[in-house]
Amino acid sequence: MESWERSRRRWQHAFFASWLVLTSAGPLMEVREILPWALVAGLAAWYAVWFVARTPPAGEVPPPYVLGGGLLCLGLFAVDSAFLVVCLSVLVPYCMDALRVGLVAVVSCAGGWLWHSYHEGGTITWTELAITGLIAISAATAVGYFYTVARQSAERQQLIDQLQAAQEARAAAERQAGVAAERQRLARDIHDSLTQGFASVVMLLEAAQERLPEDRHLTQALRAARENLAESRRVVHALRPGELDDGGLPEALRRLSGRLRDETGIDAHAVLTGAPRPLEPQVQAELLRVAQEAVANARRHARAERLTLTLSYMEDLIVLDVHDDGDGFDPGRAATGHGLSIMRERMAQLGGSLLVESATGEGTTVVASLPAAAR
Repeated sequence: MESWERSRRRWQHAFFASWLVLTSAGPLMEVREILPWALVAGLAAWYAVWFVARTPPAGEVPPPYVLGGGLLCLGLFAVDSAFLVVCLSVLVPYCMDALRVGLVAVVSCAGGWLWHSYHEGGTITWTELAITGLIAISAATAVGYFYTVARQSAERQQLIDQLQAAQEARAAAERQAGVAAERQRLARDIHDSLTQGFASVVMLLEAAQERLPEDRHLTQALRAARENLAESRRVVHALRPGELDDGGLPEALRRLSGRLRDETGIDAHAVLTGAPRPLEPQVQAELLRVAQEAVANARRHARAERLTLTLSYMEDLIVLDVHDDGDGFDPGRAATGHGLSIMRERMAQLGGSLLVESATGEGTTVVASLPAAAR
């Protein structure tokens, strides 16, 4: 497109210069005044100011150029009617891109030339009519050709822009797919190595503890192995957000509450408010991880009887609320806990925030909020 634009400008300049020289050479040789020479030079300089120095967009003719060129042409025509064709040269820039205006310029030039011949000789011969018609047809063909090339170039540029946008979207999708595939690979590797290894260690330590139940070091080793086994399983679970594959985040929260209810007897349920809107996969995954961490904390520490997961689609916010009626705790002392820190980091990475409200004996509420633009 840029190459065509440079070529178009060069052809336009050459066309204007050649037309101006050829049409003004004859009349200038017949007059002795300086004024016509100055007006022709002024017309060339005026064109250079608006089309060479400034380089307007394709198809755009600055109104000041038309006004100034028209005044210069009126001066030439006042000096001698033979300068009519020179006056019409101000329409040359139009002929390169605008089909209608280009055809008007061709017809005007042909008509002006015939009028000039009739004004000089009092009659118009068939030969003059034929020559003028052939020249007009050739000029109209040239105008149509340049217009077609310019239109095709613009269409190609539009197609190129659409192709680039499609390629960028495909590259982004491939990057997301690559990240998901890598997370799946890491989950498989951890499960097949560390998780299985910890499970084997736990089994061996349990067998050894049956023979040496009073061994304090054996008991500590078994507890550490169990904790690391649970942690490795949590990491694998975090790397593989399969819960989002079916039904998205709302359905994943319902399954999470149902699993908690089935496994612990806690009266857990999920609530959806507002009109659901599409969310980016990363946003859904991070909100789900926050919900899982909050549920896990309530399950391990809160001794709750009731837990509610609420996902709210507001006008400018996406809010996840996890509330339990358990023992509660002092957020000031637990704010540096690893689980809370991870949840805060997850929300901060997406431009959101995490709020923890709790007090001893009054339950706990974890509120994760994201701006609606995060979707």
